[in-house]
Amino acid sequence: MTAMAVNHAELAGVQQLTFAKALTLAMSDSMAADASVIVFGEDVGTLGGVFRVTDGLQARFGEERCFDTPLAESGIVGMATGMAINGMRPVVELQFDAFAFPGFEQIVSHVAKMGNRTRGNIRLPLVIRIPYAGGIGGVEHHCDSSEGYYVHTPGLTVLTPSTVEDAYVLLRDSISSPDPVVFMEPKKLYFSKATLDLDALRARYTPASERGGANAVPSSIGHAAVVRAGTDATLIAYGPSVAPALAAAETAATEGRSLQVIDVRSLVPFDDETICAAVRSTGRAVVIAEAPGFASMAAEIAARIQERCFHSLAAPVLRVTGFDIPYPAPKLEQHYLPGVDRILDAVDKLQWEES
Repeated sequence: MTAMAVNHAELAGVQQLTFAKALTLAMSDSMAADASVIVFGEDVGTLGGVFRVTDGLQARFGEERCFDTPLAESGIVGMATGMAINGMRPVVELQFDAFAFPGFEQIVSHVAKMGNRTRGNIRLPLVIRIPYAGGIGGVEHHCDSSEGYYVHTPGLTVLTPSTVEDAYVLLRDSISSPDPVVFMEPKKLYFSKATLDLDALRARYTPASERGGANAVPSSIGHAAVVRAGTDATLIAYGPSVAPALAAAETAATEGRSLQVIDVRSLVPFDDETICAAVRSTGRAVVIAEAPGFASMAAEIAARIQERCFHSLAAPVLRVTGFDIPYPAPKLEQHYLPGVDRILDAVDKLQWEES
């Protein structure tokens, strides 16, 4: 099976795109703007990726700039590191979350530490794309929420989009970044859709010399977003958990309760300012994530809120997460993943005054 020859350059104006196609377009536009951007990984060339996220890139840019690799994640990351040291901007796909673990040593020991090891003399403009999390009826090794390993590693930027627009914006900004980015893509969102003004999106991106130089940090990195206003409590989520948080807020509104929703977007660097301002405005917070709760990103967010917003809190910060077990079989995942009922149960426990 071969990928369709898609002419991404012809996509313009207002278009309805899937999440996956927005990622494709971000890579295509970045490759067209900068000849140093290359894409490689397992099955990303001829097939267009297992989720078709690289569909058409090889047809447009040729095998030298979009190519398949052996099934060797350590080799993929190691080769990308060497290319980044020598002036390229590699974008690599590690196909599934748990498939990245064979390359983990390269990421932790070399990708994350190269800038510090060389006192900033060697920067690694490298993006590691990892499809992650559940909701697709997959089995273990195909549905891990592995973000905790990367956020714990100093030297890595870690991003995860939850919307079609952010799929484009965050990936383009990742490719422009002078430092390594682990880009976590929620698999269950690949076929979600939204209508975007592509001309307006592309207008954000000008040559590096006009954006503060090649070492300028793109503006979307390090910024959370308030995606729903509310006054009673704040739901904080990221990636695949934003949609159930919004659904819970919608249900709560029919019951007379106003819930604010924050999309973290950038796990590292973390936007304390936006998130703490949101929590202070409501006095109550629930953190939502698919990953197991113990020693997790959700635990870190809860701790940061408790430390910075203690005197504004009317109740302890609660978490709704995956359970502390290996990822379950497909027929059981609906019980494992945070859903509307579990989120609203947590909201009900936020020590509301009895009327």
